[in-house]
Amino acid sequence: MEINLLLLFMIAAAVIAVAVKDLLSSVIAVGAVGIGLSMAFLVMKAPDLAIMQLVVEILSLIILIRATIRKDLPFSTSGRWAFNTVSTVIFLAVFLAFAYFSFAGIHKFGSPLMRVSQEYLSQAQARTGIQNVIAAITLNYRAIDTLGEAAALFTAVVGVLTVARKIWRREDAKYESR
Repeated sequence: MEINLLLLFMIAAAVIAVAVKDLLSSVIAVGAVGIGLSMAFLVMKAPDLAIMQLVVEILSLIILIRATIRKDLPFSTSGRWAFNTVSTVIFLAVFLAFAYFSFAGIHKFGSPLMRVSQEYLSQAQARTGIQNVIAAITLNYRAIDTLGEAAALFTAVVGVLTVARKIWRREDAKYESR
């Protein structure tokens, strides 16, 4: 049920990202898709992938908003400082509240959440024939997670290079015009 709601949320945010006229709103809608994907990973019991997706999403959003804010939203850098300050404080308060409740719900370090991890540790060498338990778990049991993490990292690198390439071209054009 939760995964269906998250999928609907991500589809709606993706449609909004394509339909809106200004670039900053589109970037924020794309960020909503990424946050929804992170929550979907949590629902599907892949917290490592969810954390990685969240970190990549936040870094990508910071870079994309920084790249688009001066062009697309001139009032954000001049005037309306009260609105910007209040919205930033509200965002930080909501973010910190979610972080507090999320960290409060984490189990004590060393106490296993699921029996699966105990089974991995006790059966990995016998089932896979690999002597290194970490390699056995990573390559046999968690290969799809690792592939997902690599895909998310690759996507983030491509996004950063795309933004940086545009900036580099602009700087090259300024240098050549001198």
